[in-house]
Parts: sequence; structure tokens; C-alpha cells
Amino acid sequence: MNNQFQADRVAARGHPAIGAARAEFLARTYSHLFASIAIFTLIEIALFRSGLAERIAVSMLGVSWLLVLGGFVVVSWVASRVAARAESMPAQYGALGGFILAEALIFVPLLFLANLYAPGVISSAALVTLLAFAGLTAVVFVTRKDFSFLRGVVGYGMVVAVVAIVAATIFGWELGTWFSVGMIALAGAAILWDTSRILHHYPEDRHVSAALELFASVALMFWYVLRLFMSRD
Repeated sequence: MNNQFQADRVAARGHPAIGAARAEFLARTYSHLFASIAIFTLIEIALFRSGLAERIAVSMLGVSWLLVLGGFVVVSWVASRVAARAESMPAQYGALGGFILAEALIFVPLLFLANLYAPGVISSAALVTLLAFAGLTAVVFVTRKDFSFLRGVVGYGMVVAVVAIVAATIFGWELGTWFSVGMIALAGAAILWDTSRILHHYPEDRHVSAALELFASVALMFWYVLRLFMSRD
């Protein structure tokens, strides 16, 4: 028992050894992440095969993007807080499921346009996103570096991004290639920060919340990688 306690303390300090409890937490977190990605993919496939995707895309493209963005931000905030604070597992899974569904719906217009005007670009963007995620994850796990210093960068970056999107929507500005590149870099920083927190600091009974955080960052990167690929076609 004492040896296990010492192992967990060493792992928390970023030592190469990982305690059994932390290793189990990591396994649960990443299994939930990959399950979330699979569920997201299955929802999108179902929407497109059923023909609902076109109707959803047309409806959302005809509404002010500020309303869509505002609704998504609210759902994201509520889901993150519930998953992080809820004591019951059903509540945590409900938050994760609600967030996956919200992501799936907000992606429909972009995926619809990509499928219509740039066939094949979705799979390419997905592959690049997964490769980038794998590389960034490997950096954290191999170096065991604590990337907590990126918290401010990610926080301020997200605020600036939201302000830019709101301003572009109101004044009709075009957020071009460099904005997408900047957002991809910001999503990469978020993945580094999230992964570092999960490796070193995240409570070991919050694997659902941890998976939600990672899924949000991966989805953000995929969104802007896809936008970047579409702008080149």
C-alpha cells in the first residue's frame, strides 16, 4: 500500500513512473475519447444517409451564425461544468453525450459544404487532425513536461477568437486562411495543455470530464483543418 502511494506521488511530480491508479485513469480517459469520436462519426453518417444533414445545413446556414455560436458556447460551458462537478456517473455521461450531439449538429453545415464542393477533403482533414493529435500527445507523454503555462495562452486566445468571429459576423468580414492557421495552432496548444493536465493533475475519478475536454480540443482542430483544406480547393 505504501509503495503504491509513493508511486502515485512520483507520477504526480512528472517522474517517468506512472502509478497504477493514474494508468487506469489514462486508459479510461482515452477509451472514452475514442468512443466519443466514434459516436460523433456515427451521428454524422446517420444524418447524411438519412437526408437530415441537408435540411439541418440549410436551416443553420439561414440563421445568424451568432445565434449558433452562442448556443454552442452555452452547451459547451454547461457540459464541461456538469462533467467536472457532477457526482453521479449518469450526469457525467449525460453531459458528454449532450456535448457530442451539439458538436455533431454544429459540424453539419461545414461537412455538408465540404462534401458538396470539395469531395474527399473531409477524410484528408480527419487524417491530418488525428496525426497532429497523436504527435502532440506523444510530445507530452515522452517528455513528461508540464504545459500548465499554456493555460493563459489558450484562455486569451479563445477570447480573441470569439471576439474576431463575432466582429466578422456583425461587420461581414472574411476570416481567411491565416485565421484558420492561427486557430489550428491554438487548438494544438489546447491539446498540449489538456494532455498535460490529464497526465499530471486531473482527478482520477473524472475520466469522463477529461475525455470531454480532449474531445472539444480535437473537434476544434478538425473544424479549422477542414476549413483550411476547403479554402485551398
